[in-house]
Amino acid sequence: MATTLLPYIPTPGSLPKILQKICEAAVPESFNGDFLGTKLGFPGGNQRTFISWAKKCGLLNTDGTPTQLYKNFRNPASRGKALAEAIKIGYSELYARNEYAHDLSKPELTKLISEITGSPHDNSTVKVIVSSYTYAKELADFEVIEVGTETLKENEDKTKENSKNQISNSKLKFGLSYTINLVLPKTDDPAIYNAIFKSLKENLIND
Repeated sequence: MATTLLPYIPTPGSLPKILQKICEAAVPESFNGDFLGTKLGFPGGNQRTFISWAKKCGLLNTDGTPTQLYKNFRNPASRGKALAEAIKIGYSELYARNEYAHDLSKPELTKLISEITGSPHDNSTVKVIVSSYTYAKELADFEVIEVGTETLKENEDKTKENSKNQISNSKLKFGLSYTINLVLPKTDDPAIYNAIFKSLKENLIND
């Protein structure tokens, strides 16, 4: 069976509760059973399987130290996006078959997980995988990932377009020049020259 490809915990309802507590607690040096039981308040043996789940989802390193994704999840500004990324890491096999797995109905999700694990839809392990995944995505925001990528591309396109416009405008500004040949009348009256140069300054040089 391929059930190990898809993470789960025996008490799926604990997932969103533990995740909420993680947001409230400080980042530990090592996320172990003591931290889970003493600091977060989940001392049960079944709940300790959350550590394995978190490692498979990229929230914890193999030695139990929190990853940057874990820290991003604790930040309210990036929480939904970070958890969506974690879920896509942990359930990569699911997303390899359907990139919009998070939008599937429960029967459709169960069918897909049954196919991946090779177990019947009513198998107990299939049921807890479905429930673990469903509970985990309660705090996730998959739309942020999709919209964020599109917005980034749009911004890159605008930046390139602005850069082209700046180069084009720069060429126009510095590509134009002109020469004036001035023939002065013969006169001994300096007032005439003063009037001519004053007119040049006012009408041409200042522009």
